[in-house]
Amino acid sequence: MAPTALVLAGAGMLSDVARALVGDGWHVVLPSRRYSPVPVEGDVPPSGRAVWVEAHWDQPGELARRVAKTVDGEAVDLLVTWLHDAYRAPVLEAVKPLLSSTAPAVEVRSMTETATVPEQPAGRPTQYVFLGDVSAFDDTRPLGQAEIVAGVRAAVEQALAGAPSARHDIGHRRPRLSVPRPRVHGIVGALPRRAFPAAG
Repeated sequence: MAPTALVLAGAGMLSDVARALVGDGWHVVLPSRRYSPVPVEGDVPPSGRAVWVEAHWDQPGELARRVAKTVDGEAVDLLVTWLHDAYRAPVLEAVKPLLSSTAPAVEVRSMTETATVPEQPAGRPTQYVFLGDVSAFDDTRPLGQAEIVAGVRAAVEQALAGAPSARHDIGHRRPRLSVPRPRVHGIVGALPRRAFPAAG
């Protein structure tokens, strides 16, 4: 039976990652609010398949129920997420019972959310992918989808290879412009001086 991957992300945000998994024979479940088809390359049908499940991040219990119905009792073998910080914890908690005990996870976040890798419960190694604002190859270009997909796919490969939890930075934070501080030397001498009477 084909392994099952659960990809939790906005519509189309990780469709290229889902397509790669489908091409490798995975059954990929894609909950999201809007339907976004997974593109297929070539004339030969892939060995895997992708299934869209209508779901809303602010209804984690209902989301988990619909995913459970879709997988029909089969445990999820891989979890890939790219969720807003406000929804991440309740959604992950809701789908946890659907995961196999050995299923690795890949979690995509923004570098602006946190600077450290969260502590990971024993038994579920997680590859944390932190996305910057600009490309790793050119600080003048924003981080593009191709660079994001390549980084997430590399993290998925490490997760499936049994790698321990690790952090992966994709791109960089936008460089801060240095604002010159005002120079104060030379100003004091130009200011008018007040005369004070001598003590005594």
